[in-house]
Amino acid sequence: MATKSFLGEFEQMVLLAVMAGGNDASGVDISQELERSADRKVSKGSLYTTLDRLKKKGLLNWRIEPGDIARSGLPRRHFTVTERGVKALRESRSALLNLWRNAEDVLGEAGG
Repeated sequence: MATKSFLGEFEQMVLLAVMAGGNDASGVDISQELERSADRKVSKGSLYTTLDRLKKKGLLNWRIEPGDIARSGLPRRHFTVTERGVKALRESRSALLNLWRNAEDVLGEAGG
């Protein structure tokens, strides 16, 4: 049986935050979504390192938007989750739900 490679917790959160941004999220959008929805502040360095790793894994893509005066001409990347990224999220979700179902009796928190 082949060994599956599942997403880490932060990788899952980042992919979900990209999707919450309408699948066209900027780094700022992703950071704000993580803080709002997961109550998790992240450094710019850890966020972009994770985004680069997810891109290398083929789980997301980005496009460059030219900079404007407000950004002093600096370009902005907009991120999109790939089909492979969605598949990886589904597989991780399924594995976690199975594990949680097995743990509900012990934890005594069935249903949430």
